[in-house]
Amino acid sequence: MSDEEQEDQKVTQLKAALWLPIGNLVDKTTLAHNKNASPQFIGALTELVYEQIKDMAVDVEAFAKHAGRKTVQTEDVMLLARRNEALAELLKDHLATTKTATKTATKKKT
Repeated sequence: MSDEEQEDQKVTQLKAALWLPIGNLVDKTTLAHNKNASPQFIGALTELVYEQIKDMAVDVEAFAKHAGRKTVQTEDVMLLARRNEALAELLKDHLATTKTATKTATKKKT
């Protein structure tokens, strides 16, 4: 199998992995509003989400590279979310919860 075929297979697998949670979210939302969504809509939304994730990955990698690092870190993701206040707030809350849980787990070990 060529590199291009392997890359295509990975992309297909990633999109398939996105399809189920996106489909479940769409189903839940449409049922709550007594509406229907076609499989074509879910497919288009999956493509949109995939492309958005690709763009975000490029951005956070660029932020890390600009900072002289090879590894993406939390501050790179926070920088990406800076223009979306709701997302930034969710990420801050999650980070705080994670730090608290980590501190608690560390204290229990000692």
